Amino acid sequence: MAKFGLIGRNIDYSFSRTHFSSKFKNEDLPYSYVNFDIDDITKFSEILNDNKDILGLNVTIPYKEQIIPYLDLLNKTASKIGAVNTIKFHSSGKIEGYNTDYYGFQKSIEPYLKSHHKKALILGTGGASKAIAYALKKLKIKFEYVSRSPQPKAKYHYTDLTIDIIKNHQLIINCTPIGTHPNTNQCPDIPYDGITKNHLLFDLIYNPEKTKFLECGELMGATICNGSKMLEYQAEKAWDIWFK
Repeated sequence: MAKFGLIGRNIDYSFSRTHFSSKFKNEDLPYSYVNFDIDDITKFSEILNDNKDILGLNVTIPYKEQIIPYLDLLNKTASKIGAVNTIKFHSSGKIEGYNTDYYGFQKSIEPYLKSHHKKALILGTGGASKAIAYALKKLKIKFEYVSRSPQPKAKYHYTDLTIDIIKNHQLIINCTPIGTHPNTNQCPDIPYDGITKNHLLFDLIYNPEKTKFLECGELMGATICNGSKMLEYQAEKAWDIWFK
């Protein structure tokens, strides 16, 4: 049976397998969906060798950037972003990478945006953060990256953040895995006392539904949003790519 799947590490919790398996069943399509949980991106070649019937893949943490050298083609948007979360296997044998994360994020956050959301902090500098940055550019929202370690593109380290910096950036997006199940008592180390009722906190995490990051923001009166809708929207876009 031809199959689709997810490439990632520690992905038992993932939404994708349940989502796409149900979709295949509901639409009476003869496909399966498999989690390929690997501890190193070099195992990707083994997956291809052992599964000649793969038609498409999703890619999650920590391989959204590392997967790129293994692809034959890169969609224009994915190339601009520098990260891939969807792969299509063409009938020619070529493997092409796409990014649907930016679409999912933009579509899910737009209903929450207000005119005062002009400056954002992106927590994290991995592959997911690149898609968020791309979407923010399209939305004409200025942003800065926050990183744990020195990064050329990161203006701030977590230790640099002050209450005033938080107050001046009224959109904060968590692109790190901090707070994901089962480590639900963790959250990014930022000065939450700087958060106000004008803030919007967005967490790409969807399990748990309300992370400690979002709970802390809500306690300060901020509007909060998790990554569940983003996930649904990016999955819809991946479906379109696979079956167009």
